[in-house]
Order: sequence, then C-alpha cells, then structure tokens
Amino acid sequence: MTSPPSPGTGPDVSPVYGWRAPFLSAEAEALHAEGFGHPVGEHDWWARFTAHSLGWVCARDREGTLIGLVNVAWDGGEHAFLLDTVVARAARGRGVGRELVRRAAEGARAAGCGWLHVDHEPGLGAFYDASLGFRPTEAGLVRLDRTGPAPDARRPGP
Repeated sequence: MTSPPSPGTGPDVSPVYGWRAPFLSAEAEALHAEGFGHPVGEHDWWARFTAHSLGWVCARDREGTLIGLVNVAWDGGEHAFLLDTVVARAARGRGVGRELVRRAAEGARAAGCGWLHVDHEPGLGAFYDASLGFRPTEAGLVRLDRTGPAPDARRPGP
C-alpha cells in the first residue's frame, strides 16, 4: 500500500516556481539531504547561491513548502551550469524537475548565456538528454580533496 501524497503535493496541485526566489537555507538543506541521501547539515545555501550563482529556481507547493530547487552557476559570460537539481520524493513524477530546468534555461538565456551545461548520473540521461534536449558530451572530473588521487604532474596541460 502506498501512502497518500503530502498535503499540497498531489497530482492536481500546480507548484509555484520562482527565478531567484527567496528560500531558507534550512529548507534547502532538508530538500538536498532527502534528494541526495545525506544527513541534514547546516550549509548556508542562501549565502552560497547569492554569492556564486547566476540564479536558481525554486518550486513550492500551495502551502509554500519547498519541493524543488536547481542552482544555475556561470562563468560570467556565455556558459551556465545546472547544479544539484532536486525534487522532493512526494512531488516526483509530475514534471517538477523538468519545469525547474526549463525555467533555469530561461533565466540563463535572459542573462545572455549561450550554453547551458549539466553533469549527471548515468541513470538521468533520459531525463536531461531525451526529455530536455541536452546532448551528451565528454567531460572530465578530478576530485580535489585529500581522498582523491593526485593529478599526474607529468601530463601536459592545455
């Protein structure tokens, strides 16, 4: 037996979306922890977003609960980057994530960006690539904390 949806998150309820909309760090942290499977911490999401992001999109249910969030970082010019797209479990499967990304693309386009990048887990290819029009690209990643391997100093740089 499945449990009923949380109040304000049923299929007949349209979320309210906002570009650069206000949010509390505690609610963003709780949503991030649920979506990415880590314990709730005390990250100051508001300070991080307002200092380093082009924008973000919030989705709220009719009670005002934060049910979705995506961050849009950028290079100050042509390139914007989606980070940490997350939707509350109770609101998944209803197009909230798709609308978050669509509105993030709108915000980046309005700011003059010509490219929107996203890195994602392999299982999310159908969501980003097929449903939202991203095309797969090759990218690189190196872990910079002490637990990752050191970069190969013998390898020539660009």
